[in-house]
Amino acid sequence: MNDSIAHLEIAPAAKTPFQITMYQFGRHKLAVVSLILLVIFVLLSLLADQIVPYDPNDIDPRAANVTRGFPQPPTAEHLLGTDDLNRDLLSRALFGMRVSLAVGFFAMLIAISLGVTIGTISGYAGGAVDNLLMRMVDVFLSVPSFILFLTLNSLLPPSIWTVVFILGAFSWMDVARLVRAEMLALKEREFVIAARSLGAPPLRLVLSHVLPNALAPILVAATLSIPAAILSESTLSFLGLGVPPPNASLGNMLQDAKAWLTNAWWMWLTPGVIISLIVLAFNFVGDGLRDAFDPTLRR
Repeated sequence: MNDSIAHLEIAPAAKTPFQITMYQFGRHKLAVVSLILLVIFVLLSLLADQIVPYDPNDIDPRAANVTRGFPQPPTAEHLLGTDDLNRDLLSRALFGMRVSLAVGFFAMLIAISLGVTIGTISGYAGGAVDNLLMRMVDVFLSVPSFILFLTLNSLLPPSIWTVVFILGAFSWMDVARLVRAEMLALKEREFVIAARSLGAPPLRLVLSHVLPNALAPILVAATLSIPAAILSESTLSFLGLGVPPPNASLGNMLQDAKAWLTNAWWMWLTPGVIISLIVLAFNFVGDGLRDAFDPTLRR
């Protein structure tokens, strides 16, 4: 009897949807490596005050007396070299990474909030409301966003929050369309119809039953909107319309390096590589999340 009990096989417990999603995400090696890289970047930017060897905006008076305004290559004192104002590039890169990540994150929050709200109302309400909101989306999409960036940036006071507002306020349209499509599909599902027949009010129905089931594409869209905002901020700063100097961002570091492309490769290499790695990492994480959430794309 004991032997028969000992040989009984216990069926493994069924995995939850969250465990299945994490398992599928873990199979995407590039996404996992990219997530680790992003965590490192975020920690470095958050701890920049404790890590940086110099104030990012301070000019090294000793170097200034010797070099007379010429960028200096990497040395033991300045691991990534200095710019033409003799400011330490490692310090400026870490603070610039903090600014760029903050701009991407907060611009994403604005874009996702607007897109989810408008897309949810449009898709769930339908009819004239849906038609009106989608025509508004079409109007925003028809206007060149970069022209709007330049116009608003010239009218509003220059600051990092101005850049965040501009990027977030004109990046929500694709999210709204995505959420609207999800709402149109989900509101006709059996569990939504059952909840509606039981008398669930529309707001509770949307917040408790519909939106949670649309969370996967929203999360993927949020992940992919951050690198888009970072690239836009870098472009604005490269044109001198982003984060105002002397504060560092990866974009205005590239703008500072524009005059030294052939003579001081270290000035553009550092911010360029960081921007490329951040954008690639977010895109790979977004791909991994998309594969993990969508059963048809699972490998």
